[in-house]
Order: sequence, then structure tokens, then C-alpha cells
Amino acid sequence: MITSSFDPAPGIISPDMLVDRVDGLPDTCVITFSKTVLDHVLARYPHQAACLVPALNGERTIWRLAACGLDLLFYMSPITSAGAGLMLEQVAAATGARRFILFGSCGALTSSLTEGRLIVPTRAYRDEGLSYHYAPPADYITVRNAPLVAQVLDDLGLPRVSGPVWTTDALFRETRGNMDRRVSEGCIAVDMECAGLQALCDFRGYEYYTFFYTGDLLDAPAWEARILDSGSKEADHQLAAFLVALQVARRAAEDGKDGQDG
Repeated sequence: MITSSFDPAPGIISPDMLVDRVDGLPDTCVITFSKTVLDHVLARYPHQAACLVPALNGERTIWRLAACGLDLLFYMSPITSAGAGLMLEQVAAATGARRFILFGSCGALTSSLTEGRLIVPTRAYRDEGLSYHYAPPADYITVRNAPLVAQVLDDLGLPRVSGPVWTTDALFRETRGNMDRRVSEGCIAVDMECAGLQALCDFRGYEYYTFFYTGDLLDAPAWEARILDSGSKEADHQLAAFLVALQVARRAAEDGKDGQDG
């Protein structure tokens, strides 16, 4: 069974076999899925290439960014748990980063709760494959840093809701039956990476911080694309979320420093 795939032994291939380590880089990294955000950020903030991460379909640049008084790393991730996890492993090995802040859109499962609010996942249903290679089998995984992310949003005065989410790589197999089961368990949104990346970060000893904004709507008689069908509105959400991610990065770095001092 795939759910019995977890083996804590070292992998045959390790990330440090595939990348060259670059020393002296920040240990906090903000991740986007959006080319719009990537282009906007690189046009607005001072930056330099920190390193290149190899991939079979082309190298990916990891940027060192100076933004809002922060010195951090920044890159655009592939979508899905497997793609995002593969890149995160290599970025961590190449840069020494240990804190990862990820934001992106999700599908709303309970619009009455999520409409007009950022979403902080508290645990994620593991309906993907990656997490079962990084954590023992279980239906859900806890998103450990959800309280810190929620506190940042509260301090910023931003409307938010916290709750379980459903992580699945199978975008075109989100059936009504599966959706209803997840909703009955309290899930308020569906995404494609949270469970896998939380499991990976737990296994490697990294810190993972994430929040979503709703893109499409599933709890309607027919699927509604909403902002996913409107380029300018989607871009506005993405760019605003990047600024929020910077504040999460600031708090995460401060929290990490406090932990070291203690």
C-alpha cells in the first residue's frame, strides 16, 4: 500500500548530491507559485541570483532579495506536492535555508467561512503521495506554525479563518463525493501542496509557514472559477499576499532568533 511507504532510512539519492552549497545566505525563504509575483518582485526590490537549482527541464534561479528591511531568499515553485517538494529539498540543500513561507490560491469548500478572508490551514488531509514518504501514515498532518501565521494576520488587522484543508494533487479528480466527505470533517479549502510540504519540513527539521487566499469556489451547484478567471483580480490578490508573506517571514525569523537566544 502507498500509505505504508514511509521508511525513515536515508534515501538512495540525497539533495546534496545534486546541488552545490552556497554559504552565507539567509535562512528564511519566501516561495510563490506566481510568475506575476515573481516578475513584480524582481522589478521592485533589489536582488541578485543566489544560486541555481538543477532540473531536468531547466535550471531554476533562487534569488536573494532585500525587501521591507528583510534579507531573504525568494523563488517560484512548481505546482503540486511532488514538484514543490523536490525543489524545496534542493533549495534547502543549496542555500541552508530552514524557514519556508509559502502562499498561494486555493479552492473554497465553505464559502460562508472563507469569503473575503485569508485562510490559515491548521491541518491538512493527506490525499497526495509525497507525504507518505516523509511521515508515518495518517489521514491528517498538523500544520505546526499555523498559530504564528494566524497571529501575524490578526496583528495586521486582516480578516482570516483557520481550519483543516484538503490537499490533493489530482485537480481533475476532486469529485463531489470526496468533497462532501472532506467538508463533513471540517475542511474549508482544497490545495495541492500543504500536506506534502508539511511532512517534508517535519522530516527534515525545517519550519513551514503557509496561508492561502481563495481562488475558485467548489461549494456551488457548478464550479465557479471566480478570480482564477480574471487575470487582473488574481494578480491583485497575489501581490497583496506577497506583502503579507513578508510580514510572516519577519515574525518567523524573529521567532527563530528568540528560540536560539533562549
